[in-house]
Parts: sequence; structure tokens; C-alpha cells
Amino acid sequence: MPLDVAFQMDHIAGLHIAGDSTFALMLEGQRRGHRLYHYTPDRLAMRDARVTARVEKVAVRDQDGDHYKLEPPEEADLSDFDVVYLRQDPPFDMGYITTTHLLERIHPKTLVVNDPAHVRNAPEKVFVTEFPDLMPPTLITRDRKEIVAFREAHGDIILKPLYGNGGAGVFRLAGGDENLAALLEIFEDAFREPFVVQRYLPAVRQGDKRIILVDGAVVGAINRIPAAGEARSNMHVGGKPEPVELTIRDREICARLGPVLKERGLIFVGIDVIGEYLTEINVTSPTGIREVRRFGGADIAALVWDAVEERAG
Repeated sequence: MPLDVAFQMDHIAGLHIAGDSTFALMLEGQRRGHRLYHYTPDRLAMRDARVTARVEKVAVRDQDGDHYKLEPPEEADLSDFDVVYLRQDPPFDMGYITTTHLLERIHPKTLVVNDPAHVRNAPEKVFVTEFPDLMPPTLITRDRKEIVAFREAHGDIILKPLYGNGGAGVFRLAGGDENLAALLEIFEDAFREPFVVQRYLPAVRQGDKRIILVDGAVVGAINRIPAAGEARSNMHVGGKPEPVELTIRDREICARLGPVLKERGLIFVGIDVIGEYLTEINVTSPTGIREVRRFGGADIAALVWDAVEERAG
């Protein structure tokens, strides 16, 4: 049975479709005969407890530079939709958080993917701290003395913003690096939130795995290899994707996380694993669907839709 589905997302015109997971979900939804609509977060509104958006019916095609067609916008009550995909990219700021409060008013009558309340309560670098035995040594603070003591204890560290994304603002500081104080000054001016400090994991040179779970089950993975001279493996900054097999440790981590994700309505999740350690749990706008498929892995877009259709039905 066709569903009415709205995608809350960054504008479709700006997508790089070859690697965009939202676009992969749209293609699969269209293939299944669902009616798709598009709107950006700034069009979301609530008046007298009614949550609306100016939506545009959208058709998509897998053709770079000619990948979408939008019909004229019209105001729609989001509670009339069967599904809303919450898919705009971070940063996870107050604007993002506010959209989760508004979408929570229509969920679960309208299925919001992922569950907006649990998205709000699970920012990537905070949610992972619920599993401290799976993580590398980690400190979250703005306190300089604590950060200095952490580096003295662990030597080589990574410093990054708590609510950053895509590798932006991630710095490696070896034990003898004299730039720590200057870098903290920059962070203190740029961010009001605490910072994340982690022990550097040399295993990142062998790659940072993105493992994708759908409704709590492992469905695929890719490895991201940092570019030469780069500590970050994000594909936004030159990380190279490659196929990868999951290790026993990877599966142990996923077995711990799976039931928690399923219980919280986090249908589409990407986790990051370096060596033996879980470093992030991505629930806001996970990526990796098209890369996994490109390397011969599962059709994750289809698996996400299977889970969504089961719940929406």
C-alpha cells in the first residue's frame, strides 16, 4: 500500500547523489510506489499545536545534475503523513533540537525516522558514553586542567568539538605538541559546549569502520582509510572507502548496541569503530548506504524501507 512520506532534509539541489544516503532512501521509496515529499527544516512550523511544513512533491532519478523535480510548495499538516524522515545533516545545535521537539508532537501517529525524542537524547559523542567499556579513554569537559592531566596520562590525544560532524574541528595532539594551550583558546572562543578529548588510536591508520545497523541488526560496513598526513578518516576530508569484513569484536559491539537501538526506535544507525573501540553512534543523519552497495554489500535502503513499512503499517 503506497505511503505518504515527507523528507525533512537539506535542500535536494545540494546533494552529491553518488554518496548520499537520503537520496538512496528516496530512490527506493519511489521504486516502491510511495508518494514522496520534500521540505527543509526552516519550513517547519507549529501553530496551535498543529505541526505543518511547506512541502513539495518530489520525483527523483539517479542522474547527476538532473536528479530531481519538485512540484510547487503547499502547506501540509505533517500528522496527515504516514512517515517523516528526519534527515537534515548536523551540526546538532539548538535549531536541530527544536525540530525534534516539533516532530515529537506527531510521532508515533506519523512514524518519524529516527524517533525524534531519542535522536534528541542521543547526540553522537554523548550517546556512546552509555557504553564506557566499549570506548577508548574519553574526557568531556571545558576544564583546561582536566584536559592537560588527560594528555599527561595518555600522551597522544584527539581533541574535537562535542557537537561537530564530518571531521570538522578534529585535531591530533601528540604528547610533546606545544599547541594545546593555543588550540584550547580557539575552542573556548568557538564553542560554548564542552569538548571531547580521547586517547589517539594508532589503529586508525588501518581504517575507521562505519558499520550500519537497521532496526538493531547489522546490515553492512565499509572501512574509511585516512589520507596520507591526515588523522581524520571522514570521506568529507579525503578518507578513502574500501570493503571490509566484520571482526568478532565488531559483532560483539553490535550485539550490545542492537537491542538498545531497536527499543529506542532508532531504525537507521551508523556506528564508528577504530580497532577494538567504539567511538561514535550516529543517529541524526547516518551515511554509508551507497558506499556499501557500491562494494557489493547489502541493499540497505531496501532494508530500511522494510523496517519502516512494517512499523508504519
